[in-house]
Amino acid sequence: MIRVLLADDQTLVRAAFAMLVESAGDMEVVGQAGTGAEAVALARAERADLVVMDIRMPELDGIEATRLIAADEDMAGVKVLVLTTYDTDDHIVEALRAGASGFLVKDTRPAELLAAIRTVAAGDSLLSPGPTARLIARFLSTPGLPRTNGGPDDLTDRERQVLRLVARGLNNTEIAESLGLSPLTAKTHVSRIMGKLAARDRAQLVIVAYESGLITPGAAD
Repeated sequence: MIRVLLADDQTLVRAAFAMLVESAGDMEVVGQAGTGAEAVALARAERADLVVMDIRMPELDGIEATRLIAADEDMAGVKVLVLTTYDTDDHIVEALRAGASGFLVKDTRPAELLAAIRTVAAGDSLLSPGPTARLIARFLSTPGLPRTNGGPDDLTDRERQVLRLVARGLNNTEIAESLGLSPLTAKTHVSRIMGKLAARDRAQLVIVAYESGLITPGAAD
């Protein structure tokens, strides 16, 4: 069973998510938090596998709560899936940097949310493809962010192609179809890239790709 913690300051939203999660046969709700501080405490106490985290919450927002969870060695196995009301949320990049394994918008269909929980709990990362380009465009326009010229030097040409597609929000199957590879080969490339770039997960690859200047919004694949 996937142990899920729900963190959202709206009681009705939490109740709806709880009903959805409990309807799945392979997951259970182990706690509900109305603030970021409660989310951190419950994640530690209940040993949740995954926290569905709203960004905007009182006391401690979802970004700082995510950062505290990711930085705590006792919660090394806890994954965070960030939900946001708007796909133009300016804090999504900070959430990914803080340690979130992915994000989705709240109007995601129920089946997609359950699939996202399974994906992130399994150790993969997930980015909602629609918002990704706009998120990155906003990220790159923010002054003062450190970036280098060109992409990581130790990647092969094929790995650079794969990284570009990862950074645009494609999953392994979509990457495989785009490049004429098998899904297993695409997954292997992603794993190797993570190792070379010392990225903890797929979500961090997005940050690395754009901070390094490997790709820019609107650039051809």
